[in-house]
Amino acid sequence: MSAEARLREQVCLLAKSLYDRGLTPGASGNISARLEDGRLLVTPTGSCFGRLDPARLAVLDAEGHAHVEGDKPTKEVALHAAFYETRPAQTGAVVHLHSTHSVALSLLPETDPDDMLPPLTAYGIMKLGKVKLLPYFMPGDPAMGDAIRGLAGKRSAVVLANHGPVVAGKDLEAACYAMEDLEETAKLAMLTRGLNPQMLNAAQIQGLVTKFNVEWDD
Repeated sequence: MSAEARLREQVCLLAKSLYDRGLTPGASGNISARLEDGRLLVTPTGSCFGRLDPARLAVLDAEGHAHVEGDKPTKEVALHAAFYETRPAQTGAVVHLHSTHSVALSLLPETDPDDMLPPLTAYGIMKLGKVKLLPYFMPGDPAMGDAIRGLAGKRSAVVLANHGPVVAGKDLEAACYAMEDLEETAKLAMLTRGLNPQMLNAAQIQGLVTKFNVEWDD
C-alpha cells in the first residue's frame, strides 16, 4: 500500500472514531493532512465523518488553493491553509470539529479569549499550550484564514466562537489526540463551572511548559 493510500485510510478511520464517539455530529467537521509530495488530502464538503470513502477524499495543491482531484473539498479550506502557511514546520494535519463542550465554553462571557481553557490537567497544557478564542465567522468565510494568519504561527489550537475547535498537529494522529484533549478539558471546565475547582498553579504550569517544551508565551 502506498503512503497516500495509507493516509487516506487513516483519515477515514480516525474521522469515524471521532464521529462514533459523538465529537462532531451530522455532516460537520473537516480534516486535512499533508501528503509526502506536499499536496493536501482534505475531507469533502458536506461529508459525514462516519461514512467517508478513502477514494473520494479531495486533493489540493501544496498551497491549499487549487482543487486537484477527488470530491469538492470542505468550504473551510482557508482555515486549514492558514495553519500550513503560518506553522509549516509543525503542521502535518489540521482537524476541525463541532464538539459540544468546546463550543459551549466559547459562548460564556467569562471565557478568556486569549487563554480559553482553564489549567485543569497537565495534558491540556502539554498537548495544546494556550488556546485562542476567535470571534464568530460565518462558516466558509475566508476571513477565518486571515484570523489564523493574524496569530503569526503562535498558536496550534483555536476555537471559533459559536462554531468549534481547530487544532494543527505534526501529523494526523497528533492533531486528533490534541483535539480530544481540548474537548475533554472544555468538558471538565463546564462540569466544574461554579464549583471552585483546584487548578494547576503557576509553578506547576511552568514546570510542564519547561519539561515538555510547550509553546506558551504570546
